[in-house]
Amino acid sequence: MIETRAPATAATKERDGPMLRLEGLRKRYGRFEAVKGVTLDVPRGEIFGFLGPNGAGKTTTIRMVAGVLRPSEGRIIIGGDDLLDSPARAKSRVGYIPDRPFLYEKLSGGEFLRFVAGLWGRDGAEAESRADRLLELFRLSEWKNELIESYSHGMRQKLLITSALIHQPEMIVVDEPMVGLDPRAARVLKDLFRAFADQGGTIFLSTHTLEVAEALCDRIAIIHEGSIIALGGMDELRAQAQAGGAHLEEIFLKVTGGEAMADVIESLREALDP
Repeated sequence: MIETRAPATAATKERDGPMLRLEGLRKRYGRFEAVKGVTLDVPRGEIFGFLGPNGAGKTTTIRMVAGVLRPSEGRIIIGGDDLLDSPARAKSRVGYIPDRPFLYEKLSGGEFLRFVAGLWGRDGAEAESRADRLLELFRLSEWKNELIESYSHGMRQKLLITSALIHQPEMIVVDEPMVGLDPRAARVLKDLFRAFADQGGTIFLSTHTLEVAEALCDRIAIIHEGSIIALGGMDELRAQAQAGGAHLEEIFLKVTGGEAMADVIESLREALDP
C-alpha cells in the first residue's frame, strides 16, 4: 500500500478552509480573456472534475492553479496559502501532472525522482523507499536505472505520476491523467486517486474522457468560453441541465451547445448518404 496523506483533522479544515479556493480568477492574452472570473471552492478529500471543450479555458485554469501561469486578476489559495503571496508554501502542497510530460531524458528514472524529491527537500532514504514503492506499483522497477530517453510514452506518463507523488502533496492537479496508460495502469491510477482522496487528499482533475470523470469525480465543474456554466454532483448537474437520468456526456453536450452538435451530425449523415 502506498502511503498518501494522513486525513486532515477537523482543526486543520477549520484553520485552512477548503483545500483549493479560486476567487475571481482571470487570465488575459492581450484583448482576449481566456478565463473570466472563475470562483469556486474544492474541499479536502474530494476528487473534483474540471471539464470543458477545447479552448474553454480549462488548461489555462489548471496551469494557473499549478503555478505555471500567473493570473491577470484574482486569487488562488491552496491549503490556506495564497499562491502569489506564498508561492513556495502553496506549491509544496501540490503535485502537478500535465497533459504533456516534460522529463530530463539524459537522467535515469531513479535519478529524475531523486532530483524532484530534492527540489522539495525530501531527498534521502525515505524518498528513495517511496520512489521504489511507486515504481513497483506502476511496474517500472526494472527501468529505474535506464535513461528516460528509452522510455515509451506510457512509461514516461507513469514516471511523471510517480514524480508528482514523491513529496507527499496534499493536492494533485492533473490534466488528462489516462493519456498513454495501458488498462492496468489506468485502473491502478484510479484506485490510487480514490485512496488519496479517502485519506484526506484532494484531486483537481481535467479530462476529455467523460466516462472516467463521471465514475471517479465527486463533483464536476464545466467551463465554457472562460466561465463556469455548471457545477455540482451528477444529480445537481442533471437538474441544472434539465436532463433527468442523463449521463455526463449528454449533460456536457447540452450545456456546451449540444443543439449545434446535433446539426453537425445531421449534416454528416446527409453528406454520407449515397
